[in-house]
Amino acid sequence: MAKEKKEDASGSGPKEGEMAPDFRQVAASGAPTPTVSLGDYAGKTVVLYFYPKDDTPGCTTEACDFRDSMAQLSKIGVVVLGVSKDTPASHDKFRTKYQLPFPLLSDGDGSLCQAYGVFKEKTMYGVKRMGIERSTFVIGPDGKILRALRGVKATGHVAALLSDPALSGRP
Repeated sequence: MAKEKKEDASGSGPKEGEMAPDFRQVAASGAPTPTVSLGDYAGKTVVLYFYPKDDTPGCTTEACDFRDSMAQLSKIGVVVLGVSKDTPASHDKFRTKYQLPFPLLSDGDGSLCQAYGVFKEKTMYGVKRMGIERSTFVIGPDGKILRALRGVKATGHVAALLSDPALSGRP
């Protein structure tokens, strides 16, 4: 995966080969249950992607790319979970508007973002603020991090993931 950044040098968050932090988060409607845990998907490959905000251009592009790739992802047994700090109500609107077929998890208190080390200082138009760094973790059936991708670009990210051997178990 040439163009995507791996785990940053700061050391925050889990690294490839480490166990993924478990969680139980409130999910938008349409999820199998009102809350979702990583343990609910034991034995499956999980793509856990963190994005800054519902219904913004980059986040919408990324979510719709995952949506449009669900047939391919499902065929190889991959589950997709999206995470942002938006409310469940915001997630419901976003899922409905774009017909997203995967759970969106609400991390209102930021605990999941902190556990995965994706809540970072960002600079936009010269202004520094804290926010979610667009990141994706591929978690293997055994619960270990196969890929820790940080600072990814919304456009082309899903296509790059689809070519990654970590998703299909190929060497």
